[in-house]
Order: sequence, then C-alpha cells, then structure tokens
Amino acid sequence: METAMTASPLTIDSAELRLVRLPLLSPFTIATGTMYEKLFPLLTLRANGVEGYAEGVMDPLPDYLDETIAGSMMLLRDVLIPQLVGRSFENPAAVESLLTPWRGHYMARAMVEMAFWDLFAKSLRLPLKTLLGGERNAIDVGVSLGIGPVGNTIERAQKHLELGYKRIKLKIMPGHDVKLVEAVRKAMPDAHLTVDANSAYTLADMDIMMALDDFNLDYIEQPLAWDDIHDHAALQPRLKTAICLDECIRSAQDARKALASGAARVINIKVGRVGGYLESRRIHDICAAWTLPVWCGGMLESGIGRAHNIHLSTLANFRKPGDTSSSSRYFAKDIVNEALEAVDGRMPVPQGPGIGVTLDRPFLDSVTVSTEHFPA
Repeated sequence: METAMTASPLTIDSAELRLVRLPLLSPFTIATGTMYEKLFPLLTLRANGVEGYAEGVMDPLPDYLDETIAGSMMLLRDVLIPQLVGRSFENPAAVESLLTPWRGHYMARAMVEMAFWDLFAKSLRLPLKTLLGGERNAIDVGVSLGIGPVGNTIERAQKHLELGYKRIKLKIMPGHDVKLVEAVRKAMPDAHLTVDANSAYTLADMDIMMALDDFNLDYIEQPLAWDDIHDHAALQPRLKTAICLDECIRSAQDARKALASGAARVINIKVGRVGGYLESRRIHDICAAWTLPVWCGGMLESGIGRAHNIHLSTLANFRKPGDTSSSSRYFAKDIVNEALEAVDGRMPVPQGPGIGVTLDRPFLDSVTVSTEHFPA
C-alpha cells in the first residue's frame, strides 16, 4: 500500500531535539531488566508555522535491541537532523529516501520519518490515520503486565479485565513462566491471555514451550533469540499456539522470510523498531496477504508515541488488541494536554490534524534533561 500523496513541498525551517525523563508510577520488569523511568528523545520538526512530533523508543542500554539513546542522539544531532533542516520535501516517501542509505539505527530514522508524517498531516489539516489508510475511530487495546509475584499478577490481571481490556499479556522469563501462567489461567479461564518472553529462551527449553502450549494462549511472543527467525521456524510447527514475532522483525523482508518459513502466525509491529510508517505499512500488507493478523506493540511511550501508535493501529489488518493502554497506567502526568485513556478496552483515536495531541509545554520543560536547537 504505497499511497500517492501530493501537496506543496514542506521546507523544514528548524528542529528541536530534547531528552526527556518521565518517572513511571511503578517499576516495570521484563526478562531483560527493570525500568523505573522512561528516558527518551523527543523530536520537533517545524515548517510554515506547524510542528510535527515524534519520540524515540530506544533504551539507555542495548537490552531490547542494539540501539541506544546515546548513539541515536549522536546520529540525530550530527547527521539526520542537519540533512533535513533547510530542505524541502513533498511527502514522507521523500524523507524515507533520505534516510534509507544509513544502515541500522531504525529507531532514530523512525523518529525523523514519524515527526514528518505528523507535520505533513497537519499541513494538510488531516488526521494522520487518514493519510495512513486507517479505518477506525477507536481501537481494541490490551495490557502488558510486568514480572511480579504470582498473586499480585492475578490481582492486576483481574483488575484490568474488569476495566474491559481485551487481552492480558504476561511477561515471562526462565523460572517465572509455567506456574505463573497456570495460576493466571486457572483464575481467569476465559480471558484472552498471551505471554511475552523477550527472547529469554532457546530450543533447549522445549519442555517449557510445550507446557505453555497447554494453556490456550492467543500467542507466545518472541520466545527465542532477538535476532533469529530460523529457530522460531523450527519451534512453530511443534506448537498449537501461535508464535508472535517482535524483536527479530526489523523490515518487510524479515516479515516475508518469517512467514514463508512458517516461523510465526502473528506479527507485532512497532513503528520505531522497523524504521517508520512506510515500512510498518509494508509489513502490515505482507501479513494481510498471508491472512496473518498484526498488532501494535508498545514501549512505555509518552503521549506522543502513544498517539502515533493509536493512529497506526487503525489500519485494517491490526486485528489483535495492542499495547496502547491508558497513559495513566504508567505516568502520574503525561507531556501532552489530551488524556489518552481507554474506555471499556477501547482507545479513541485522538481527534484533530496529525497525531491529534498537543504538548503541555510547562510540564515538558520541567521533565526535559536537555534541549538542542537546529535553525535553518
């Protein structure tokens, strides 16, 4: 789905790059570690009095993928933003072509492309979902529960089911897996339940995979290595449960190889992980052609990244609930003025042009670690 879009070229007048630190309401633990705050770069692009926003989803250390905040900030500061400022672009595809020659650094490249999409949509006075080809005014959402004591996990899962969330995802790791899932499944036999291993297992853990296969899970997310498709292709035929791939899908080519080899029956699309919206749509369309569903994963984003994810999730093949749950689950206060809150497991799409949210500038200033300006 390569939608043709024409408008007057946008000349990037200036840009701003912030580093923002938002404390989490409670620690969030997964197989690779525990997060106590959300530290992220925030990019603003300006043209003709309009601003476009995007945030980065890379971590301080390379424990989810190989990108880091420090490396991404360097690339943005020294290469990507200087390539943009003062130049004119007719559409997001023109921006993508500027970014494509650089290897890796998907998340930094995604920031630039996503901020331009927001800017482009606002210049046309259209919601971003309209330009992406979205079809919904609200999307189904689930929750992701970090690793914790079994009893507490059951309580949190039941609470979110009562709030109407459409799917409960449990983070697991070796030593905290089968007994946890067994207990949660027993407590809520009819819930849509998934698990996310964040690459914590190998094929040597086949006994654990087979045990998890008995709990009627919607899918098992990224059980094996973060950069491996081949072993997932060996595992999937042995399971009734669908495997969902996350970390090892960085491009449409990766998605094609995974589906052709039978490595997965579901794909998690994170727009930052794959380098932007154009590649996200390519992955979406490949999966649709294979009649495999996709869903939108989350990275504990602030309201800027959350709004981007919501708009992406309006595309037709996003057929499973995503991680775009209420912002208030994570932050006492967000950096946007609009409340991004789910109602009975449905997240409304923010209204207005672009991503539909605006910055709470006084609060943003209070949680900004550093700011860099890039004039034309």
